Amino acid sequence: MDITVINYGAALKEYRLIWNNRLLATTAGNSEQTLKDAIKRELLDENSHPRIRKNRYEKYYSAVNRIISSEIPNEAKLQLIQVHNQIMENLIGEIK
Repeated sequence: MDITVINYGAALKEYRLIWNNRLLATTAGNSEQTLKDAIKRELLDENSHPRIRKNRYEKYYSAVNRIISSEIPNEAKLQLIQVHNQIMENLIGEIK
């Protein structure tokens, strides 16, 4: 279900504002793939040490809360949550 058409360049810019310590180099101007890869790594908690990793559901909840609490525009929040939903659905589909 698409809420809105996603401007991946703008969404990546807003994502960088929320997670300001993440270096996200965009290769060949592919903002969509850069953003999706970053969110997938985030939901799989690949940025943490293996012994302290949380499960994808905890990470999803944490990410959505962080987005909602951020100072970015509401449209950007919806777009980022929509991308998180897409990635989460893909991850859940991989389990089955």
